Amino acid sequence: MSLRLPIQAGSLLRMRAAFPASRSIQQWMPLRTQSLSAVLSCSTSRNLTSGANVRRSLQAPIASPIWPQPVVRMPVPKPVAAAPSAAFSSAPAAEEVAPTSKAIVGWWYLYCAALVFAIVAVGGVTRLTESGLSITEWNLIKGMKPPTTDEEWMVEFDKYKKFPEYTLLNHNITLSEFKFIFYMEWGHRMLGRFIGLSFILPGLYFAARGYMTPAIAKRSFVVACLIGCQGVLGWYMVKSGLREELFESKQFHGVSQYWLAAHLGSAFIIYSTMLLTGFEILRTSSKGARLLSEQVVAAFRQPGFRVFAMSTHNIAALVLLTAFSGAFVAGLDAGLIYNEFPYMGDGLVPSDMWALSDPAKAEKPIPWWRNLLENHAAVQFNHRVLAMTTATAVTALWVVSRKFTLPRSSRMAMNALLGVTALQVSLGISTLLYLVPVPLAAAHQSGSLLLLSTSLWLLHTLRVLPK
Repeated sequence: MSLRLPIQAGSLLRMRAAFPASRSIQQWMPLRTQSLSAVLSCSTSRNLTSGANVRRSLQAPIASPIWPQPVVRMPVPKPVAAAPSAAFSSAPAAEEVAPTSKAIVGWWYLYCAALVFAIVAVGGVTRLTESGLSITEWNLIKGMKPPTTDEEWMVEFDKYKKFPEYTLLNHNITLSEFKFIFYMEWGHRMLGRFIGLSFILPGLYFAARGYMTPAIAKRSFVVACLIGCQGVLGWYMVKSGLREELFESKQFHGVSQYWLAAHLGSAFIIYSTMLLTGFEILRTSSKGARLLSEQVVAAFRQPGFRVFAMSTHNIAALVLLTAFSGAFVAGLDAGLIYNEFPYMGDGLVPSDMWALSDPAKAEKPIPWWRNLLENHAAVQFNHRVLAMTTATAVTALWVVSRKFTLPRSSRMAMNALLGVTALQVSLGISTLLYLVPVPLAAAHQSGSLLLLSTSLWLLHTLRVLPK
């Protein structure tokens, strides 16, 4: 780019008068060059106050009728574009949006959570009908085919007769009755296989297609490992009821309450992870995610609300602990004693609370902590205390929630939690008073998972998810 500077007409006239035409160009050209420099200096200094005037004066040459207008070309440096300032830029800065998983991944997680809910319900019925020990082997592939002929059924029936449950509990069972309990356990195991395939195969597809964020993909891998461990825990639970030492036992309670609690607790953890992950993905991928987060942030500005929100985590943990204690009640058949409420015998605390750890009552006393986990009366007492503590805590949380302005979904979850708690307490007391009938007991176990679901829903609605 070059700069064209015009020579002012008045300057040329003065130069013409000072140097007559008889002089040669070579004689006065040095003086003319000096004058030209002076003109340029004056013209530039006069027009520095206005950039627009300088450009117009430079771009509009003035033709002189007296002397040919010389043109001086000067190089002009290219302007350097300055970086736009974020403070003064008219265009808003683009926000970095965190990557989210596709909504279909969230629905898939909720679908798998529903399957886990179903298998917990089926497992409860399997245990209540004493069906869990009817299949004495664990074959991942071969075990998928049930017996079809009379010979195959007799082979399975003969295997069952070799173990303590038949000798000590079901020695009068017929083949048709055995087929019923066999199909109950077979259906439970097949549902477990189906859950594993329903989670692993779609999970691999979603991860390969990039439907998951890296964090969700890692979490899915952990859940898949937990599902595999759940199958192993289930077999060890069954194996604990097939031990030959149980032949010498005066009372047969089936599987070990420790393995039963581990198996049920693992199922609850898998279910909770699936449910919260599904909620999280669907919320972050929805159009109203930002609005709900803003409502939650506004709610946190209320005095005391942070303590209320943290209390929802404690409620969920308390529900999980109560359900875990219920597994010990189921494993020891502790619901078949003290079928009254709220008393246990002559008082609120049973007289044989420490029977297994008291040297005066037990031949071989055990440590106090084992007494709490192996003594029938103590196990039922623990479950009662935890259940009533949970009910009281939920009721108190609902009362406190009335003074806060909650998002609509949080208010619905809080009300639902109170209602499900009342239902679960009613089912528990009814199951105890009516000597653990299968329908009521199965509903009570499923109710514990429903109560956990509602507490997790409330917890999730009060979370501030990252943008």
